[in-house]
Amino acid sequence: MNRKIGVMLGISILVGVFLLFIKVQVVTAAPVPNIDLQVRNTDNPQEVVDTVKLLTILTVLSLAPAILIMMTSFTRIVIVLAFVRNALGTQQIPPTPVLIGLALFLTFFTMAPIYDEVNSQAITPYLAGQIGQTEALDKASLPLKDFMMKQTREKDLSLFINMSQTDQPATPADISMSTLIPAFTISELKTAFQMGFYVFLPFLVIDIVVASTLMSMGMFMVSPVMISLPFKILLFVMTDGWYLVTKSLMDSFR
Repeated sequence: MNRKIGVMLGISILVGVFLLFIKVQVVTAAPVPNIDLQVRNTDNPQEVVDTVKLLTILTVLSLAPAILIMMTSFTRIVIVLAFVRNALGTQQIPPTPVLIGLALFLTFFTMAPIYDEVNSQAITPYLAGQIGQTEALDKASLPLKDFMMKQTREKDLSLFINMSQTDQPATPADISMSTLIPAFTISELKTAFQMGFYVFLPFLVIDIVVASTLMSMGMFMVSPVMISLPFKILLFVMTDGWYLVTKSLMDSFR
């Protein structure tokens, strides 16, 4: 029996080595693309254009996290979800990756109409060669400006327009992104903190009631958090809290 097992093991090793050898031969035989990042003189203007396009794409990809955070609904959503977790007092439950993932997918959901508009007006015509890069950027910025203008308070926008020391824009399209983005960001922060305040109120009442009850009973050594936490979770579950929070967030962008 041991001899048969040894023979089978030896055959398996030989077959594995043979398959690995074949795989190595196939991989080495396959063509490998050449990526050249050298700076050199050229007589072909198309090579320069392709290089500039590559640098532009890499720049956009490096700024993608900032664009996602500062120009979309992500800021408001993630702050409100963090307030919910802090109000419940459940420490790291739900975990931070879960909250970030939920905030990302809710952001994709709310920004889907804007993306479709950008895709139809700017990306698709640019890839088809119907418009240039500058015109594509201008057309892509218009839907984003419309979205941010709806969520930006006039007071915040006036602050940055006055600080930039530029003429008052005649139309929303005349507002520069460097002025609109910080105004939109501080407006989103204020809105998120207002929503977080309303989220905290019912849980604060539970904490006060539990703390007052424990003090009246003379149970000073018992942590009120240990007693109030189950009641807060029960209240949140019975009222379908995640549904209410998500619905409020989605309605706030309409």
